[in-house]
Amino acid sequence: MQALALSAAILLIVAIGVGITAVGPWQLPPLASNWGLIDTMIRITLIVTGVAFVAVNGALAYFAFKYRGRPEARAAFIPDHPKLEKALIAITVLGIVVLLAPGLFTYSSYIRSPREALSVEVLGEQWRWLFRYAGPDGELGRAAPEFLSAANPFGLDPTDPKGQDDVIALDALRLPKGRPVRVQIRAKDVLHSFYVPHFRVKMDAVPGLVTQLWFTPTETGTFPIVCAELCGVGHYNMISPVIVMEPEEFDAWLQAQVAGTPAPTQPEPPKAEEEEARPTDLAEWGKQLAQSYGCLACHTTDGSKSVGPTWQGLYGAEVDVVLPDGSTQTVVADEAYIRESIVDPNAKVHKGYPPIMPPYTQLSEDELNALVEYIKSLGGNGGKH
Repeated sequence: MQALALSAAILLIVAIGVGITAVGPWQLPPLASNWGLIDTMIRITLIVTGVAFVAVNGALAYFAFKYRGRPEARAAFIPDHPKLEKALIAITVLGIVVLLAPGLFTYSSYIRSPREALSVEVLGEQWRWLFRYAGPDGELGRAAPEFLSAANPFGLDPTDPKGQDDVIALDALRLPKGRPVRVQIRAKDVLHSFYVPHFRVKMDAVPGLVTQLWFTPTETGTFPIVCAELCGVGHYNMISPVIVMEPEEFDAWLQAQVAGTPAPTQPEPPKAEEEEARPTDLAEWGKQLAQSYGCLACHTTDGSKSVGPTWQGLYGAEVDVVLPDGSTQTVVADEAYIRESIVDPNAKVHKGYPPIMPPYTQLSEDELNALVEYIKSLGGNGGKH
């Protein structure tokens, strides 16, 4: 009876596993790029591993019942079974080939981009993504660690003419629909992983290395970029949008950035379409900006501790700060202090927190006002922060 119950339990587990997989509560998001081959590979993997799962556990249930312990039974000693062993080896090899061959073929295509692809660089740092586009010359300028600074987050070589027309964007990755895109990926601090589920693209961002992949967006819209590698306490919030536009719209946007950006590290000009779409409530717009610029990866709005000081109750509070010379001072977190902390965060560092925040000098006056208004809306009635 115990053997029958055990076999039934094993078969029930198999049925539940197959049923849940068939119903599919964790389906992939709709495909929005050319990499439908990735979906095919996933289906092949599910089929092969599913067949193996059913076969192995089915055999286990059968053997658990057939060879259950009985008083009259005697175990037989079988030192080998050449036919069975050869069959198992052949089945295993076939399964491995079916799993590996499509992956090797796909990966070789995945990292070799078309010659005419648009060049984009993605830089990962705790805890945000930054983006760089090649200018009219079609080539990204040289970058090196020795040029890294708060004002030059990509480490662009100021003497390289190819980098003088590069365009840097901090809020979103904008791409044209139907045009191949070559993405070169770097990391500034720790291991990150660039992952866009809708595009079926994922690649590690490794400090000291440049990795790359390519894809062609096939649908317009906004899609999330997430970090798929645990990279610290703000990992969960390392999210940026990909905005896929019609080609003409993207070309106009990129041309506007080039025309309004004499140097790669200069701020982007305001975008007319974004001005039309912005909320009328200044605090609500500030909330959207905080999300799009990755501020909430380090700053909480509910009073809980994180990498940076919480914004809840910050406005009007007394803050102990560390000055560049190492001395400390108590200041009031008024509008001037908040604005300075956004554009020059190392001028007065909140005591107890590391000086790791980059300056957001690319923000317009309206955006600064919106962020300050959002922080003010989170409360503040004096006292220590």
